[in-house]
Amino acid sequence: MLEATPLGDGWILRHESDPLPASVPGCVHTDLMAAGVIPDPFLGLGESEVAWVGRRDWTYERELTSVSAQEQTDLVFDGLDTVAEISLDGRLLGKVRNMHRSYRFDVTGLSGRLSVRFVSAYAEAEAVRGRLGERPAAYAEPYQYLRKMACSFGWDWGPTLVTAGIWRPVRLEHWSTARIARVRPLVTVDEGVGVVELAVDIERTRVEAPLALEAEVGGVRARAEIDGAGGVVRLRLPDVRLWWPRGYGEQPLYDVELRLLHGEGALDVWRRRIGFRTVELDQRPDVHGTGFTLVVNGERLFARGVNWIPDDVFPSRITRERYRERLEQAAGAGVDLVRVWGGGIYESEDFYDVCDELGLLVWQDFPFACAAYPEEQPLRGEVEAEARENVVRLMPHPSLVLWNGNNENLWGFRDWGWEPRLAGDSWGEGYYLGVLPRVVAELDPTRPYTAGSPWSGSWDRHPNDPAHGTHHSWEVWNREDYADYRLSVPRFVAEFGWQAPPAYATLRRALPGEELAPDSPGMLHHQKADDGNGKLERGLARHFAVPDGDFDRWHYLMQVSQARAVAAGIEHWRSHWPVCAGTVVWQLNDCWPVTSWAAIDGDGREKPLYHELKRLYADRLLTLQARHGGLVLAAVNQAAVGWTTTLTLRRMSVEGEVLEQVAVELAVGGRSVARVDVPRELTPDGPKEFLVADAGGDAGAGTGRDAGAAGNTGAVASGDARAGGLRALYFRVPDREVPYPAPRFDVALAPGGITVTARTLVRDLLLQADRLDPEARADRGLVTLLPGEEVTIGVRGWKTPDAESARSALYCVEPTR
Repeated sequence: MLEATPLGDGWILRHESDPLPASVPGCVHTDLMAAGVIPDPFLGLGESEVAWVGRRDWTYERELTSVSAQEQTDLVFDGLDTVAEISLDGRLLGKVRNMHRSYRFDVTGLSGRLSVRFVSAYAEAEAVRGRLGERPAAYAEPYQYLRKMACSFGWDWGPTLVTAGIWRPVRLEHWSTARIARVRPLVTVDEGVGVVELAVDIERTRVEAPLALEAEVGGVRARAEIDGAGGVVRLRLPDVRLWWPRGYGEQPLYDVELRLLHGEGALDVWRRRIGFRTVELDQRPDVHGTGFTLVVNGERLFARGVNWIPDDVFPSRITRERYRERLEQAAGAGVDLVRVWGGGIYESEDFYDVCDELGLLVWQDFPFACAAYPEEQPLRGEVEAEARENVVRLMPHPSLVLWNGNNENLWGFRDWGWEPRLAGDSWGEGYYLGVLPRVVAELDPTRPYTAGSPWSGSWDRHPNDPAHGTHHSWEVWNREDYADYRLSVPRFVAEFGWQAPPAYATLRRALPGEELAPDSPGMLHHQKADDGNGKLERGLARHFAVPDGDFDRWHYLMQVSQARAVAAGIEHWRSHWPVCAGTVVWQLNDCWPVTSWAAIDGDGREKPLYHELKRLYADRLLTLQARHGGLVLAAVNQAAVGWTTTLTLRRMSVEGEVLEQVAVELAVGGRSVARVDVPRELTPDGPKEFLVADAGGDAGAGTGRDAGAAGNTGAVASGDARAGGLRALYFRVPDREVPYPAPRFDVALAPGGITVTARTLVRDLLLQADRLDPEARADRGLVTLLPGEEVTIGVRGWKTPDAESARSALYCVEPTR
């Protein structure tokens, strides 16, 4: 039987002449921090102080003994970051140059000093650039010249911390006669029968030894003889239970065990969990253009998605528990699809295991982002090798439903001035339209592949054409009002978003001692977007008076603006199902404390946007939209069962008077959208009036009650203070033109939180619980209350509750002065 010996202990890192203790898995930065050599780069301006680390070569060492009674011993690295020479007792074992691959070296009978010498990623990238020529990119750092996590070179939300190290586990494997080298599991469903085909590659020390394979899944067993270096085992499971995305059904998982047999004994065992489901990508042309709809088990989905970046710029620190926490947060917000973005990594098995369990669909980018990538050696062979390894590695996971060739590179070639600069040089097209689809078709034909995001499907159209395929909507954030999301209906919105600063307690930890201001040194350093603060303030000024010198007010209004912007897009696009078949918000998470588009900040705290997503991604959603000269109420029902309820429409004054009221019976079929024209007498007349739409009674499970908002010409949705209901609001003008009354409300302690009772209209009330205690968390974000309504806000982690402290942490929209 194969024996594995972990090699996580006993490593040192060579720094100057002094050896430092090293953690494996880990990286140079985390080891230097642990030894007190460098400061925490996440705090203050620390990132700049450690820039030298990425420019140095580094060596990891330990003693190694490979003595074993087995015939062969292999040294196995699951991940090396990135360019390194591995030697044992002065003997070169090999050279590596790809963070996204694993490596295996025969060390049978060898012992001595094991050395892993890492060359600076900068030096390697600059050397490759010198050989292959300059290639354009969205960022100045040379990340496109080597196979390394691109965002370690910095991004418009991330720090420049160019890592090196043994970033995934390392071990010795001792074995005799033969071992399992690779298992490629094809899992399909044929008229209710689950079919598992395990294609197995074998490595031998004795070519003459008779070998067999035996597999078991769900109580079904099968056996196959091995001819040469491989074999195939097929199993059929009748009446198999299907794996469904969350919200559509359950997620049954089946244990697979494959044994490599020699005589009666097992030489090696391979174990995984699988799920049975079918997945298609419907890209048929129609009267609206070219669709992009995921179909799982025959069910067409509106994808409620988020983009995922590495959860730490030092990915070796991300534990299984941290993956689970972050992904459970995603599921808790109503998310059913997570896109693993192409400037990061292929995540660890832990990530996909949790997605399997939670029913989160995974869209996996190949790691290419925002740059022209050379297609010559040494990169071309590395790209194909990493693709082959990772496609097979991730195949068992039913959550994985889509392979995507790259992020924004096809778009960049056409729109960002790359084509004339390249002058015919290679730039990656051969990967996205050649190598990668060929690898996926050969190894994993059960999953669809798309060449890029965005991609219209053909060079005959603009790559980011909203009528065809996937679309990235960034003009709004960069140049326009977020109300402009409502001007188009893309077929699938794979990226869009709006920035906001992290939670107050996160800023206080990351910027110790700094007097916080939008333009204070630490705030500017932790804002990586080009003119980020300028875009934030211009976007805010379209709706509110920008606070002058009041950081707390600025911080609150930026949170409101982020939530409203994302709501404006999702409400509009969901109301156009099935023409629009998904939204993937940029972004779920952060890799450090920073002002960014994330819903969860770098310390894991949930911004108001996170709570707004609960409402926006609930099965049932109400939204008021201005269309064709009138108002339309759209009732979105993504649940399987129909939705019947009484809809109450009220035209109200900002003082709380009901001016007109109508009750309408509403019936919405399952997985559909119903639209109701709002009578003209209910349309608000001027800035002092607004429209309230309430759906009560049969709101159904999965509906959200947390508040949100939207823009100056469309729906403003808000949490309903009454249990079991849904609400949408509509104001004709931006907030700076609304003559709000001075907000008045009462605050009282309640079991597990506080109760707020409104005496006036209270718009976008927010409890910033982390201002009460850094460990405190509120269970909801923005909520709008009409006069006389109340809301109970749950708070956990608050050690010394009192009502006056709570009042000091409550913010809401105030009249423009």
